[in-house]
Amino acid sequence: MEALLALPAAVVLTAVFVLGLLVGSFLNVVILRLPPLLMQDWRMQCRELLELNAEDSAAEAAPGLVKPRSRCPQCGSGIAWYDNIPVVSWLLLRARCRHCESPISLRYPLVELITGLVSVWVVAHFGPGPEGLSALVLVWALIAATGIDFDHQLLPDQITLPLLWAGLLINLNWQLFASLEDAVIGAVAGYLLLWGVFHAFRLATGKEGMGYGDFKLLAALGAWLGWQLLPVIILLASLVGAVVGILMMIIARRGKDIPIAFGPYLAAAGFIALLYGDALVAFWLYP
Repeated sequence: MEALLALPAAVVLTAVFVLGLLVGSFLNVVILRLPPLLMQDWRMQCRELLELNAEDSAAEAAPGLVKPRSRCPQCGSGIAWYDNIPVVSWLLLRARCRHCESPISLRYPLVELITGLVSVWVVAHFGPGPEGLSALVLVWALIAATGIDFDHQLLPDQITLPLLWAGLLINLNWQLFASLEDAVIGAVAGYLLLWGVFHAFRLATGKEGMGYGDFKLLAALGAWLGWQLLPVIILLASLVGAVVGILMMIIARRGKDIPIAFGPYLAAAGFIALLYGDALVAFWLYP
């Protein structure tokens, strides 16, 4: 760690950017493959409950997060390593598959680039020490959760719950972002806060306004950052969510009854609170 801290800042940030690009490439796989894996697992559990044989389901096995290697969704051709270099390969291939020339979504290089840039931002803010490295783990998990929630309106327990326990353990051992007491209260308050809003909204309207994954994500952010930053996160997420929702209704002409994923706004608010939460609280309390 001392050798890492002794390196020039430009070298460290360049290495972090490259690492972020590589992690972003893996996050693309997580965003694409984790939901089908969960669906497959839920189907198997349903078959067990209904006492059905495995042959009764015609669903194909979903690919794992590591194997098999990536393939073109159109022609099924395997993607060679030199066509899977983050951002660079997409540019060299001109956003098309080498074999069938089907278009490759802009989303893939965008996730890679955002992950790289955000990683640099985090390490530049916290430094390359334990605090910065821990913050990277949080931010990478938030990016994966954001992508999945955008696509499926789903925040998997496989992301939110390990994130919650990681926040508690980090603050138990090192208290990098909050004291253990504040982290525990933050986890409990984060869950109960949205849980209360969920049930109040359901009693008032007869509809469910959000999913349980949102409760768990806010609990995880509370475990990492402490209960003091929960109002900042809720306020920022609600503000951004309201603005984006109104714009979507106006520009995309989406009806007001069409659900909008709240997890991405919680994740964005959590990222802002991670970097500038204390400054925002101080600004509001002592303008």
